[in-house]
Amino acid sequence: MNTNAFNHPRPIPLDQVRIEKGFWEERQTVNRETTIPAIYNKMEETGRIKAWTLDPSRKPPSYHSVVHMFWDSDTGKWLESVAYSLTTHPDEALQKIADELIDMIEKAQFEDGYLNTYFPVLEPENQWKNLRDWHEMYNAGHLIEGAVAYFQATGKRKMLDVLSRFADHIDERFGPDEGKKRGYPGHPELELALVKLYRETGEKRYLDLATYFVDERGQDPNYFDIEAAERGDNPEDFWAQTYNYCQAHEPIRDQDTATGHAVRACYLYAGVADVALENGDEELLNVLRNLWADLTQHQMYVTGGLGPAHSNEGFTFAYDMPTETAYAETCAAISLAFWGHRMFHLDPDSRYIDIMERAIYNGSLSGVSVEGDTFFYANPLASYPNVDPYSKWSGINTDEHYRRSEWFYCPCCPPNLSRLVSSIGEYSYSQLGERVYAHLYHDNSVSLDLNGQAVELTQVTQYPWDGTVQFTVKADSPTAFELALRIPDWCHTYGVSINGEAQSLTPEKGYVVIAREWVSGDVVELTLAMPVERVLPHPNVRQAAGQVALQRGPLVYCLEGVDNGERLANVVIPESSDLTAHLEADLFKGVVVITGEALRIEPQREDESLYRHRSQEGLSEESFTFKAIPYYLWANREPGEMRVWVRSS
Repeated sequence: MNTNAFNHPRPIPLDQVRIEKGFWEERQTVNRETTIPAIYNKMEETGRIKAWTLDPSRKPPSYHSVVHMFWDSDTGKWLESVAYSLTTHPDEALQKIADELIDMIEKAQFEDGYLNTYFPVLEPENQWKNLRDWHEMYNAGHLIEGAVAYFQATGKRKMLDVLSRFADHIDERFGPDEGKKRGYPGHPELELALVKLYRETGEKRYLDLATYFVDERGQDPNYFDIEAAERGDNPEDFWAQTYNYCQAHEPIRDQDTATGHAVRACYLYAGVADVALENGDEELLNVLRNLWADLTQHQMYVTGGLGPAHSNEGFTFAYDMPTETAYAETCAAISLAFWGHRMFHLDPDSRYIDIMERAIYNGSLSGVSVEGDTFFYANPLASYPNVDPYSKWSGINTDEHYRRSEWFYCPCCPPNLSRLVSSIGEYSYSQLGERVYAHLYHDNSVSLDLNGQAVELTQVTQYPWDGTVQFTVKADSPTAFELALRIPDWCHTYGVSINGEAQSLTPEKGYVVIAREWVSGDVVELTLAMPVERVLPHPNVRQAAGQVALQRGPLVYCLEGVDNGERLANVVIPESSDLTAHLEADLFKGVVVITGEALRIEPQREDESLYRHRSQEGLSEESFTFKAIPYYLWANREPGEMRVWVRSS
């Protein structure tokens, strides 16, 4: 159920999109056959599954208790990923495992609706005592998302009913009414989950609660100060020292700069977008436009990664883009994709989908190996021996180069990425009345209802390796509708033909719109030019000054030591170098690589001198043919250096 107040597009539901071959079919197969089972095995191994038994003999964890406090969120995201996978690929064995876990969750729920595996066993006296840090609401949000997705996938209500009761429990205790606490989530996520629950159940109290959480955040007096005083703590002793960290430094309607923890920020902005859409709130829309502009123009990596700093896992200041120590958490790129998708439906413009695509193909997919069972938490843009961008959680990697890990003791990223890959079909199309928007290009078929007529669009393409995309219409009778095709911001030359006849079309907010009466068998061909582009950084991005990044289509590329030797910092790509792209069939089952002439410029001789006088020693210039691979594929072969930004001359 969706009764949004704006007459805006809606996403085409996942169950209407079939992906049976191509790039995303390959990634979904790995996700289904390897990633989902690997995550469940780790959840079992680490005690996350058993935790739902509320075993009173369980001992406090040996590591930081706050990490243990949000174990439940991993369950929620895993169930959500399973639900999306079951939607497109029914699997009785997988559903049985999920059902058994849901039975455990139902038994763990208290009579008043409270649901949590940590506090009832280890700190029952501290329930709802620290919303700022202790993640009870964050857990609730991910469990709600999993419940909604599982009901939509299977029609089974148990998980949905359990989480509805938990939402009721929260609604009874928090809000503006007399007798309730004026609290809100320290880690945003529950806001967007409550809107999903409202859309599924039609219960307006959930939307009202989400709206309250959005509007109460950062109000004076700050609730986080109030609850700290109630605990007997000094609010000034907050470890982060500023509520910018959790975007509670001022009311959301007064904010215009993305601040603090990057994942919290984008989850909050996504929830604000949902609330604005449902309530028809133009003021919130304008706030989000300003935040979007700040984040994407001042604080986003070329890969769609977010957050340069380890200290807050988030933002620092405009144009601060370190490469080797970039945090760029996988979850941050994923949450940016979530927000971008929502922004399009609130404010239909391709600029949001352009960023969504960038974040998905680069900053998100880099977080999982080709095999699907090892992961990145941080996603640096350069990697050298003994430089670990994940050093905050030291001791994970097994060699001197930064490598993916099977698990993290803060394992938010693996299930988050899994649910994104499982649900990619939902990000592909939107519909508003007689207009169908095609956002993402990949092999698929989508079933549509247009003017009461059943229509199927089949998309055939080698994207992202090739820019030719073919749509074929299948309909029982002639049907009039508009097909809106996105022209990505990276594409400067394109062509459109209908049944072989070239069309002259100008984009409207980034989409070329074809309006006609369609008959079965009509074919639209979109051709997007995909030259290799040298991407230049803003002059204020000091860490990439004098360098270029390589991009082709939606993919950002990088150099790895395995292809180009070590000391990549000394590699220079001359402006005169002719850059070419070609398919390398034996590399990762077939990927397009970029090659060209480069120079390795170094002192003429190697000795132990740390510094040399240029007047006394010349430079050697070794010419060689470099090879760049898509950034999302790095660290899948032998360990070595990596670099996205390369010196240019």
